[in-house]
Amino acid sequence: MKILVVGSGGREHALAWRLAKSPGLQKVYVAPGNAGTAREHELENLPLSDIEALADYAEREKVHATVVGPEAPLAAGIVDAFRARGLRIFGPTKAAAQLESSKDFAKRFMTRHKIPTAKFQTFADINAAHAYIDAEGAPIVIKADGLAAGKGVVVAMDVAEAHAAADMMLSDNKLGDAGARVVIEEFLDGEEASFIVMADGRHALAMATSQDHKRLKDGDQGPNTGGMGAYSPAPVVTPEVHARAMREVIHPVIAGMKAEGIPFTGFLYAGLMITPEGRIGVLEFNCRMGDPETQPILMRLKTDLTTLMEAAIDGRLNQVTAEWDRRVALGIVLAAAGYPDSPRTGDVITNIPTPTENAVVFHAGTLLQDGQLRTSGGRVLCATALGDSVKHAQKHAYALAHSVQFDGCQMRSDIGWRALK
Repeated sequence: MKILVVGSGGREHALAWRLAKSPGLQKVYVAPGNAGTAREHELENLPLSDIEALADYAEREKVHATVVGPEAPLAAGIVDAFRARGLRIFGPTKAAAQLESSKDFAKRFMTRHKIPTAKFQTFADINAAHAYIDAEGAPIVIKADGLAAGKGVVVAMDVAEAHAAADMMLSDNKLGDAGARVVIEEFLDGEEASFIVMADGRHALAMATSQDHKRLKDGDQGPNTGGMGAYSPAPVVTPEVHARAMREVIHPVIAGMKAEGIPFTGFLYAGLMITPEGRIGVLEFNCRMGDPETQPILMRLKTDLTTLMEAAIDGRLNQVTAEWDRRVALGIVLAAAGYPDSPRTGDVITNIPTPTENAVVFHAGTLLQDGQLRTSGGRVLCATALGDSVKHAQKHAYALAHSVQFDGCQMRSDIGWRALK
């Protein structure tokens, strides 16, 4: 049996690594992959990114199933293209992926289906946006409507910052088409967690809970990033919060999408804000697993991932369960110099530890050039380890991270601090 993983980041390395452990699997292809997936003998990189070329390959090589990692090919309709050829693929259709590809679509969907979220307005006119910001005050959140590679959200703590964010997106066109419309919403206070499920259009199977650190610097300071580290499980997601998330968010999304004729299949990520009283509000939806949350989550997964994916593709998620390692997994992102605004590439990377069952350095922005491993993106690696407690997992992961060397490496020193407090 052959499996194809679409994508090139740390999330895709982790997916391919876990799928490769499935019994009876002949090959895991990763398209286009990275230097980490190129170096693992169970995996094979494919220099493909065009949707039709990927479908041609899957058809020709009789690939049993495909799983899509990043949001861009999902928003471009890769699932529709594969299904049109009768190819098995796990992910949402282009229409269903609007939950992530359009913030306005997601907010209006939540309003229709009474899913808890912040109040909002959508603007294409800069003067109307400025007037709304003045009327609402700060803190306030400015979001590009479309996909902006993790750079489309500004949590403005004062009105001047909010106006500057609106100008950057609407007037200066810094985010292109993604920022042609902006969603401006109220600031929700609390603790954020990542709530990820597998969905088959009718049923949902919850993944292990997780929490990531979005800010670049210690103490959750500095600019927002795609994520500087994550851990699983997330203590803030108590059994009561978990039940509430399934009841108030996940089940209404699955039922609502089905009722609107666009059933959701694939990984569904709900970014939740959890108040001290245990109330929840949805900050965003993603139509795929999070990165870097995937790395610690899949370190803890004991059930065969291929079995779960097969059940999801066949609409049988209600017939399977996922078993999780009782230990904590924690991942630390090693980012390039200049990240997130202008990451430097081409720096030589050395001393990556050999992976074990309990510790893996997953690759993201890496490439092999003339036999040397080099940086090729903003988030370069994610050092991920298991431990009997948050503190043990943290200690193990930082030992991994500190052994790696490349010029300009940025990493936080406090990943997991919220769980430790």
